[in-house]
Amino acid sequence: MKTPILLVATLAAATAQTVVLETPEAKLGIMLQGGAITAFQLNGLALNPLTWGEGGPAGQLRGHFLCLDRWGAPSDAEKANGVPFHGEAPRVLWTRDSATATEAKMQARLPMAGLRVSRTAELRGAVAKITETVTNENKLGRVYNWVQHPSIAPPFLDATTIVDANARQGFMQSSPMPNPEQPSVVWPQALKDGSPVNLRMLTDDPNPNVVSYVVDEEWGWTTAATPAKGLLIGYLWKTAEYPWFNAWRHTEQGKPAARGLEFGTTGLHQPYPVLVKKGRIFGRPLYDFLDTGESSTKTYWMFLARVPANFEGASSVRMVGSGIVVTGRDGKEIRVSGR
Repeated sequence: MKTPILLVATLAAATAQTVVLETPEAKLGIMLQGGAITAFQLNGLALNPLTWGEGGPAGQLRGHFLCLDRWGAPSDAEKANGVPFHGEAPRVLWTRDSATATEAKMQARLPMAGLRVSRTAELRGAVAKITETVTNENKLGRVYNWVQHPSIAPPFLDATTIVDANARQGFMQSSPMPNPEQPSVVWPQALKDGSPVNLRMLTDDPNPNVVSYVVDEEWGWTTAATPAKGLLIGYLWKTAEYPWFNAWRHTEQGKPAARGLEFGTTGLHQPYPVLVKKGRIFGRPLYDFLDTGESSTKTYWMFLARVPANFEGASSVRMVGSGIVVTGRDGKEIRVSGR
């Protein structure tokens, strides 16, 4: 599946409209144009996993952006009416309601979708808590989707970057409809022309391009670590809110250019007529519904940690108090302060 070319404002042009939160441990930057988290880095370490360096997909939406009211393409009829890929949330200007050194509130209205989204971002230590509420302002109820789209890229991303998750059963988006879940795979495995591919790593071949998995545990998590550069970025969320983990991979000139650590309410990258007809995959819904005037609130946590050069990847992530604990494959724990 090819990623569409999308027009966005450049980071330089939007610098004046960036909300920056900072603690002694880390800083977080959110662009008001599009609402994307474009900077998350440890103080004293210039490396930013969400910065796109040379070789990334030209014009692709960058950083960690919110897919709302959909994940992926509009129908042909919606496209003719100007509905964009991944919805309006990453394209409209968000309004900053309030901001302190460590907390900011902002919101955006999606005029075509008839939705309003408000967000509270809190940075404590090297842990950011992001809470979002979506309200249906239409006079009628409607189906919609809500997918978080963190995208990592060079210079953080390279051929040694290790991606881990507690995902389980999955399927390749390249598999034909109406039953793309056949054949199914189990994370981190995927299939390309019947041959196994391990999605923990990306070298020169991005195929299969997008693979979607369900999470069976109460909490879902994913991490991306580049041990030689000493850094790990991770996400933690409640599976009841975001039941799907979607792994996107992209290369340019035979080198890793981007990886999507996506989690959300759907795992099928199709327009709504297809989603409504299909309904569920692996028993998980492919869309949500909001009645008129109804609101829904979801929360996720993102965090940064230093890792040793011999780090082999994560085997678990859990919340302990206000902090995060990452257990490595060697059984050693890495604790991330959330104070």
